[in-house]
Amino acid sequence: MRPTALLLAAFVSTLYPAIAVADAAWQKSLLEWRERVDVNLRADNGWLTLAGRFVLKPGANTFGTAEDNSIVFPKGLGPARIGTLQVEPGKVTLRVAKGVMVEKDGMPFEERVMGTDASKRDWVSIGPVQMHVIAREDRFVLRLADNESAVRKGFGGRVWYEPNADYRVQATYVPYPPGRKITIINVIDEASDEPSPGYVEFTLGGQRHTLDAVGEGDGLFFVLRDATAGDTTYRPGRFLYVSPKPKAGERFTLDLNRIYNPPCAFSEFTTCPLPPKQNILKTRVEAGEKYPPRRAAS
Repeated sequence: MRPTALLLAAFVSTLYPAIAVADAAWQKSLLEWRERVDVNLRADNGWLTLAGRFVLKPGANTFGTAEDNSIVFPKGLGPARIGTLQVEPGKVTLRVAKGVMVEKDGMPFEERVMGTDASKRDWVSIGPVQMHVIAREDRFVLRLADNESAVRKGFGGRVWYEPNADYRVQATYVPYPPGRKITIINVIDEASDEPSPGYVEFTLGGQRHTLDAVGEGDGLFFVLRDATAGDTTYRPGRFLYVSPKPKAGERFTLDLNRIYNPPCAFSEFTTCPLPPKQNILKTRVEAGEKYPPRRAAS
């Protein structure tokens, strides 16, 4: 915070102690949240550990580090042939190659139908290497994680704008009629029609802005971009999550200081959504997470 800002804060705290206390509580909550998202990013099997993303074909998919596999893992991440992933309608079965140990929660197995839903994905391990299968539309994708990855070891922390109360704006949530969807394009140019529960409207810099929410659940999720993109923030866009979902038509505080970077800002093995055109703001939002992140000291 600049010296003038400190003097102003001291002046305000003298005249309006209740405002000063509320501001301190807000900043404390914001910084604690930032610490949590930083810790989550660094976690085992997190975005920083991803080492591969492979789309599975129908039928047998052999995998391992040897070149003759259907799916070739990076050198050093497992035996030459680890096993086979058998893809059938609605399920993926992992069959382990003879003499190889693959474990789930510390228990070895030879064959397993993999959990692929978001709520029950199976992480299985081959030594320090972890993998799981995720369902994406009408296909399955294998994700590989290396908890000893150079990306994880070289990560020095997220970088944020200083907390700025000017970016805590008053907004109104306006629900859409049930069943509304909007088209979302991801970074590999795949399109999907996602449910949109509604939008928020607010004023920033003297201008009215709106953001469409996407997805379902108890909160509101936004994919957005502003005029800082490619300058001080991640060029493709950033995310914002509001919880709980505001009541229809009621004013609430939309804290743009909680805008954060998508997984693609940290890993090449993710497929993040891009903001729809209506969520591209022409104004600069100098709040939330910056880009690039810090590198660890070598």
